[in-house]
Amino acid sequence: MRLTLFSDYSLRVLLYAASHDDRLVTVTEIAESYRISRHHLVKVSQLLLELGLVESVRGRNGGLRLACAPNKINVGALVRQTEPDFDLVECFDPKTNTCAIAPVCDLKDVLHEAQSGFLRVLDGYTLADLLANRRKYQQIWRERLGQK
Repeated sequence: MRLTLFSDYSLRVLLYAASHDDRLVTVTEIAESYRISRHHLVKVSQLLLELGLVESVRGRNGGLRLACAPNKINVGALVRQTEPDFDLVECFDPKTNTCAIAPVCDLKDVLHEAQSGFLRVLDGYTLADLLANRRKYQQIWRERLGQK
């Protein structure tokens, strides 16, 4: 299985905000820290705002912050909300399925089981669980931004 960049970036934005819970962070700062597209992060941040996971403060000194405690943000739930679909193979979507063997194929059942297991593992973690290396994250980001 592979997550889309959108899900990956969503997790990164939340990790960054959670690691800097003492202040607001900007999309530009996050983009520069990860060396990824600011344009992509604007879209990601918009969805995170809509989902109520981050708050936005407007104005000259504005930015983003978590809207709730990291232990309230479930990784599995976030992935479900940020992935456009989880159709691992064509036959997972009955509307577009044209696979000739779909009615008798056992592979789809195995893949459904694997997918369920993947999500079940993610369901067992919150954003708080991913913050054990918070200080190391901050050090890497500072170095990338040319700070001491």
